[in-house]
Amino acid sequence: MKIAGIVAEYNPFHNGHAYHIEKTRDAGATHIVAVMSGNFVQRGEPAILPKPERVRAALEGGADLVLELPLPWAMASAETFAYGAVSILDALGCVDIISFGSEAGDAELLSKAVDALESERFNGLLRVYLDMGISFPDARQRAAREISGSKIASLFETANNTLGIEYLKALRRLCSNIQPFTVKRFGAGHDQDLPVGDIASASAVRRMIHAGRVENTAPYLPLHTRKIIYEALQSGRCPVDVANIERAVLGFMRLLSKEELAALPGISEGLEKRLYDVVRQCGSLEELMFAVKTKRYPLSRIRRLVMAGFLGLKAGYENKQPPYIRVLGLNQRGLEILRLARNSKIPLVSRVSSIEALDDYARVVFNLEARAADLYSLAAPKPIPCGSEYTYKVIKVE
Repeated sequence: MKIAGIVAEYNPFHNGHAYHIEKTRDAGATHIVAVMSGNFVQRGEPAILPKPERVRAALEGGADLVLELPLPWAMASAETFAYGAVSILDALGCVDIISFGSEAGDAELLSKAVDALESERFNGLLRVYLDMGISFPDARQRAAREISGSKIASLFETANNTLGIEYLKALRRLCSNIQPFTVKRFGAGHDQDLPVGDIASASAVRRMIHAGRVENTAPYLPLHTRKIIYEALQSGRCPVDVANIERAVLGFMRLLSKEELAALPGISEGLEKRLYDVVRQCGSLEELMFAVKTKRYPLSRIRRLVMAGFLGLKAGYENKQPPYIRVLGLNQRGLEILRLARNSKIPLVSRVSSIEALDDYARVVFNLEARAADLYSLAAPKPIPCGSEYTYKVIKVE
C-alpha cells in the first residue's frame, strides 16, 4: 500500500485534476487522500458548487478519501493554506507522498527555492524590498534572486510552483516523513482564459458556467463532473455566485470598525484605514476591490480580506494547525486509509457531535465553518436552508 496526499479545491473537478490523479497512480500510489477546501476557496470566493457535489466529483474522479481543509486555512495566503493542508496529511501518520502539480515538474528544484526562503539573508532582504513599497510576491522573488540566482527566483513567477514551494516548506516545518512528488503541468495555465487541447483552467470553466454556457465546458470536464453540474443546475444549487450576496457583503463590511478590520487575517500597515474609508463609498464589490488594490496589495489579497470580514474570520490561525480532521467522503480504499490513521495526531471526526466533544479551539473553528456555510447558501440560485454543516452526511461511493 502506498498512500498519496493531494491538496485541492476541485472548483470544479476538471480534466487537469483527473490527469493529476492518473499520474499519481502511475507513480505507484494505491490509495489517494484529498484535502479539499470547503465552501469558500483561497481566492476569497464561494466555491461554484456546494461541498457535497464537489466531494462526489472528487471520489468519482479517483480520490479515495476526501478530508476538509477548514475555513481559516482554506481561505488564506499560500503559506497558511499549505501549512494547514500538509498538517492534516502529516497528522494522519500513514501518508507516504504528497503529490502536486507544478510548472517546473521538478521537486528538487523547488526544494532549492525553499533553501532560499530559509536562508539567513532572506528576511532582511525581504524587509528591504517591502519597505520600498513592493508587493510581497515581487519582494520575495527579488530576495530569492539575490540569494540563489535568476533560475530559482523564476520559480516564484507561477502560481503552482509557488504553492508547491509552500508545501515543501510546510513539510520541513513539520519535520514530516512525507516525500514530495510533483506532476508537471501542461495545457492551460492557472487562471488562463483560453483552453489548450482538452485542458482548461478552473477559472475558465467557472466563467463559462456563470455565463450560462455550460455546454461549452464539455471538452474540459470528465463525464461524471458534467452530470453533477447539470443535476446541481436543475436543482438550483449551482452556480453559486458571490454576486448573489454582494449587498450583504457590502452591508456587513460597512458595520465593521477600524479595530475590527485591523483584526482581519492578512491586514497590515494601516490597510484597515484605507479599507474602512473605501467600503463606505463603494456600491459594488468590484468597485471596492479596485479602489483598495495597489501594487502592494493585489486583488486576491483584497478579496480574502473582504470575505474574511463578511464571514467573521480573524487573524491568528497562521501558525496553528487545524484542531480536527473532518471526513467528507470515502470509498472502500478510503476506509482502509482511515484504519491506518486511527492514531492520527489530530482528532479524526465524521460527526458534528465528535467536534463538539473537543476543546474550545475546535468548537470555535467549527462554528466559523457553520456560519460560513449558512452565508454561502445565500449565494446559490436557490438559497439552501441554514444548518447544512450540522446535517452533512459523509458521502460514500462504492
